[in-house]
Parts: sequence; structure tokens; C-alpha cells
Amino acid sequence: MRTNPTYKSLLDKSINSMLSAIEIYNKPNFSYREETYAILAINSFELLLKAQLLKISGYKMEALYVMEPVITKSGLAHRTKRKPKLNRAKNPQTLGLIETIKHLEASGYKLTSNMSMNLLALLELRDSAIHFHNDKVLTKEIQELGFANIKNYINIIKIWDIPIDLSLYNFYLMPLAYVDSKVQVDALLTDEMRNYLNYVKAKLAQNDDTDEIFDIAISIDINFKKSNSFESIGMFYDPDGLPITLSEEDIRSRFSLTYSEVCDIAKSRYSNFVQNMEFNTTMREIKYNTKLYHERKLDIDNPKSSKKPYFSTNIWQVLDAKYKQKEKVFEGPKRVIMKFE
Repeated sequence: MRTNPTYKSLLDKSINSMLSAIEIYNKPNFSYREETYAILAINSFELLLKAQLLKISGYKMEALYVMEPVITKSGLAHRTKRKPKLNRAKNPQTLGLIETIKHLEASGYKLTSNMSMNLLALLELRDSAIHFHNDKVLTKEIQELGFANIKNYINIIKIWDIPIDLSLYNFYLMPLAYVDSKVQVDALLTDEMRNYLNYVKAKLAQNDDTDEIFDIAISIDINFKKSNSFESIGMFYDPDGLPITLSEEDIRSRFSLTYSEVCDIAKSRYSNFVQNMEFNTTMREIKYNTKLYHERKLDIDNPKSSKKPYFSTNIWQVLDAKYKQKEKVFEGPKRVIMKFE
């Protein structure tokens, strides 16, 4: 089936705009980083939403235009006839982001409150960057909005089944981009940035806790630990990769399931699960996989301490291939809301 060329062009430009936003943001030295991300990311979302509006409108270009009444010979506006409003170049003026969202929602494609609040927060920064200026930018806070913005972008593509192959792209903002920046105390913020910060806080206060898919912002918490402990275990996922050293605390978090818990979950997860010889054979094979199995000392300070087996939650990747799941339930990523102090 032939794809509408305008629809395809809007999707291509949308994905390229988002990739450009991420690429520029991740540059090691770029003074207009946050503003540029906001400009390109908002443009990306606007193109994506316009593509969806065009599709559900039967690919009629009028759906993307700002329409105005036709003026009759008497100089009055016609009651029903409308025409595209022209811009300064005499081309049809297209809808803005807010108008596009309203048209989509009128057609049954309602954006969640969290997704709308995230877009509005970035839209305010974009408008400020384009129409005026930002003396100081709240680097960490903007990045937290950016993390949520990218996650929302990916999820809306999946939910609306938009024909974009996400496996072809890497959507990552560098999580350490702000680490070396100096912490700005409230007294050093300009009135404009303080107003913007209050605006974002107001949006966060409207967070919908029932929305498990979309976020207004995602908090960033980076914790560096310096250790020379020989009790740490080196984990290797690639023979040519770099070793990752995990502390006992990290391992407890990574390997959290006991054998009995695996069995209990499997009974509720699979319709054809039987705790028989075949299952026991599979579990013995899993014990040879250091990514899925770990024996934890009950007393880490005692070299002769007894050990207890624990399994990683990634064990389901193995068992899912052997048993039939009762039903598939989408589990959205955990939401962590940005906090300003």
C-alpha cells in the first residue's frame, strides 16, 4: 500500500528533528543547549501530531490549515464556507502545536495530562528562547523535562502504531551533561527564570499519578561511590567489554528473587506451568548463567558462611520462551517525578 507522501515527510522530519535535538544537547560544549533542545523537540512533536491528524482526516491537507470564513461580495463573512488563512508568503498557514492537540482530541486522540504538561513546559522555554532570551537556564531541571519528553515521544509512537521503526535510533540524553555545572542558588536566578521555575512547578503539581505511561518530568539522581573493597564482584556481559564492579548492595537489588518466589510467580504467570522435572532441569541450567543466578552469603563477613540462591528478574526472559503466559499486560516504566528544592 502506497504511503501518503506528505504523511511520510512529516514523520521523517519529526524523527530527524528529535534526533537533532538529542545530538546537539549531547555536544560536550554548546552554550545554547537547553533552548535548542526545546525548539527542536517541540518541532518534532508538532510534526508527529500533525502527521497523525493528517492520517485520521483521510490525508486531507485542509485538516492541517488554519481556516477562516470566506468573505462574500457584501463584505460579510460567509456562515459556512471557509478557506485556508494565508501567511505573509501567501501560503496556507498551518496549525500550531496547541491547535493540533485540540483537533486531535476532538477526533478522540486525547493526550494524557502528564504528556500535555510536559509539552507546555518545554513550549514555554521554546517561546522564551525564540521571542526573547534566557539569561540563565536551569540545566538539570530542563534535562529532567527532556528525559520525560523523549520517553513520551517513544510511547506515543507505540500506542498510536505510527510507522516509525524505533529500533533504528538511539534516543539518549547524556545523563552527566549537567554534573560539572555550578549549582545556582535561588538568589542568583533572574526574575524571568524564577517565573519559569514556578511555572514548571505548577505543572508538576498537576501530575496524574494514575498515568503509568507518560511523565511530566523524570528525576535524575546520580550517586558515585568510591570503593576498594575486594568483596565486590566483577560482572562481564561482553568478552570485549569493560568490567562493571557491583557491591553487595547492588547485587541484592539485582538478584532479588528466591527459588520459591520464582515458582509462585510462575504459577500465576503461565497457564501451562508445572513444577516438574523439566522445570528443575531448566533451573539447573540457569544456575550456570551468572547474569541470572547468584549465591548470596548469609554472613558476608564470614568466609565459611552458608549461602542462599537468588535469581534475577531477567529469568522471565528464559521461562517465557518455555511456557505460555496467561495474558500480556503492559507495565509502563516507573515514574519518578522531578523535585525542586
